[in-house]
Amino acid sequence: MKLILKWLLSAAALLAVAYLYPGVVVTSFTGALVAAAVLGALNMVVRPILVLLTLPVTLVTLGLFLFVINALMFWAAAGLIDSLKVTGFTAALIGSLIYSVLQLAIDFVLERLLFNK
Repeated sequence: MKLILKWLLSAAALLAVAYLYPGVVVTSFTGALVAAAVLGALNMVVRPILVLLTLPVTLVTLGLFLFVINALMFWAAAGLIDSLKVTGFTAALIGSLIYSVLQLAIDFVLERLLFNK
């Protein structure tokens, strides 16, 4: 139940990113669902590998390179599916920042308010 709710809210967050920033376009809610699933899979599989490979750069930049990795994941998801369009790397960076903030809010609501045990 929690996973499905998080997936639906992540798709809604992608729609919100597209509404708030014109550099990101999501074609439909179904497309947002697919994009949220692809983003989740990329963040689960590819992102840890990239973080490990770029650890020296991340340490030198005091962690700021993680924003670049997040933007690359966002941009890669847009490249893999047709329902999510990103106009360039800057749009991917801004879109991933907005999406990350919305994901933090979703995690807070789900963990603290709805599924507090």
